Amino acid sequence: MDNGVIELTFWQVLLGYVFVVLVLFVLRKRAIKRETVLVIATFRMTLQLVAVGYVLTLIIENPHPLITLAVLLLMLAFAVFTVFRKFKEDLTPSLKKVVAIALPAGSLLSLGYFLFVVIRVEPYYNPQYFIPITGMIVGNSMTGITLGIHTLVNRFTDQKDAVIEALHLGATPKGASHEIVNEAFDAAIMPTVNNMLGMGIIFLPGMMTGQILSGVAPTTAILYQIGVMLGILGGVALSTYFFLLMGYRTFFNKDAQLKTTL
Repeated sequence: MDNGVIELTFWQVLLGYVFVVLVLFVLRKRAIKRETVLVIATFRMTLQLVAVGYVLTLIIENPHPLITLAVLLLMLAFAVFTVFRKFKEDLTPSLKKVVAIALPAGSLLSLGYFLFVVIRVEPYYNPQYFIPITGMIVGNSMTGITLGIHTLVNRFTDQKDAVIEALHLGATPKGASHEIVNEAFDAAIMPTVNNMLGMGIIFLPGMMTGQILSGVAPTTAILYQIGVMLGILGGVALSTYFFLLMGYRTFFNKDAQLKTTL
């Protein structure tokens, strides 16, 4: 125990794996074929977190702007690739380009404002702040765009006839897809808004809990959590807004007609 922080040993952490054994028992008893997935997920989680822990320790102890930049670009590239992989058949080349622009643009705007205006990190590349906050903002922006894509593609498919009819009546592509874009934006930001509604009463967020467990004063942890949550909201909203602003246009041709194959 150091400065009020309880240090966990290897054997103490090992005791936590009893819950994995418990879930495996339930899966086997209920004949639910998920044992292999759970074992792989547990192994990957452990291996990945241990590896990341050592890498982050090395980066934080040896801060360098190029290393911080490399980690940032890696996170953004992985987030874009994850979206591409999730929607292998639904994303046209044009829509992929929009994702590749919108996700980094929205995330970086929110991240830059939060780090350099709100927190005022010094030095500007300080990995102790830069990397964890980047992960939270980029990760949530990726989730927001994923929900936006899902809703946008489904609505254009389900409401194809209504969009064509609106175009025939003289509506522009922007007007004909107005409600679809609104629904997609709403779907993208609602998980973040719901988290904000329940935060502090129904549950304590991970970042705040981690800071408190590591000995940070609850009042300080709360202020950081509020700031980060607002940064996440900004990242999700900006990324999704940029995506939808450019994305709906890819469903129409140069003659302002809905493409026959969506």
